[in-house]
Amino acid sequence: MNKARLRYFEQEDVLHLVISEEPECRSVELRPNITVELNDKNEMIGVEILNASAFLRDTVLESVQAKTLQLVGAEA
Repeated sequence: MNKARLRYFEQEDVLHLVISEEPECRSVELRPNITVELNDKNEMIGVEILNASAFLRDTVLESVQAKTLQLVGAEA
């Protein structure tokens, strides 16, 4: 497997995780704005995230809030 790389397209606010440079055979939408790219063996070769800045912001905030609640709950 090749080394994964991130590409960010600022104007479009698209984040593309490139796992392999293999040709894409098909793609599957996991949920709105998140698409997984597959090769001819149905192996994941990439992930595309639309509206990436909002997705990352929300994902990081949710993760940090959950961890904070766990830590505060453990202290009580």
